[in-house]
Amino acid sequence: MQLVRGLHNLPKLNGSVVTIGNFDGVHLGHRVILDRVVASAKASQLPSVVVCFEPQPREFFNVDAAPARIFGLRDKCRVLKQAGIDYLVVLNFTEKFRSLTAQQFVEQVLVQGLGVSHLFIGDDFRFGCDRSGDLGVLKALGEQFDYQVTASSTIQQDDVRVSSTRIRQTLAQSDLATSEQLLGHQYALSGRVVYGKQLGRTIGTPTINVKYGKHASPLAGVFAVAVKLPDGRVQPGVANIGHRPTVQEGSALEVHLLNFSQDLYGAHIECVFLQHIRDIKQFPNIAALQAQIAQDVQAAKQFFQIGESEA
Repeated sequence: MQLVRGLHNLPKLNGSVVTIGNFDGVHLGHRVILDRVVASAKASQLPSVVVCFEPQPREFFNVDAAPARIFGLRDKCRVLKQAGIDYLVVLNFTEKFRSLTAQQFVEQVLVQGLGVSHLFIGDDFRFGCDRSGDLGVLKALGEQFDYQVTASSTIQQDDVRVSSTRIRQTLAQSDLATSEQLLGHQYALSGRVVYGKQLGRTIGTPTINVKYGKHASPLAGVFAVAVKLPDGRVQPGVANIGHRPTVQEGSALEVHLLNFSQDLYGAHIECVFLQHIRDIKQFPNIAALQAQIAQDVQAAKQFFQIGESEA
């Protein structure tokens, strides 16, 4: 899959099958649209294209009120590539860009930039300045610019709409089983291992610090995790994600790998969340934190059925 950043880098395709949206989490509802895009593109022998925005529009208008992201851009790329998409076009959502009328957006992005032949879109999609564009506008412009529009209705599960909002709620509740059902895959974050304060080494539980993106995840707490390493190995571990009230402010993903001592600094890893161990809490001192971490490690070993002889 080719990543394209910015309006000025649009590939000027001579025909394409396109869909547009945030695709946060790339959940089951998104998969229905993506499968149709990929199938149509293959049948037409055209490239498949996903168009999304950075920052996401709600982040642009009010970053403090914007919802937590299920995925950062790296993980969105990872899952869209797995879905068979050929191009991911990431457009900078700026004041100038958000001022484009619906027709200007269609002309500049879809027609002139991507040569759209077929557009698949959710039936509630809105776009253009003041969200003036909708499905009816897209179909009318499709007749003008000779592209086809297919709308997809939302997907229901247990009579409830599958949506990124619902998935954020399940993750915030540490309900990994329901989030997996809605996503169609286990929740995972990937990123680069970076240097931290190395506090874990001083208290006997070394951790790797994973830079997974600039946006906080809706998930918070301590979890048993499976960590996929660059060489293909999968290592069991225990992870702390979210706010760290005892040692410092800010959010992070810290992982202690069980029975593992290899240097991973600079490596890109994927962390798959398997089971909730406990919520985040503040401890009166480092000694109390150290005792709790030992319990967390033991809980993770029990989850993975790792005996003391293997420790």
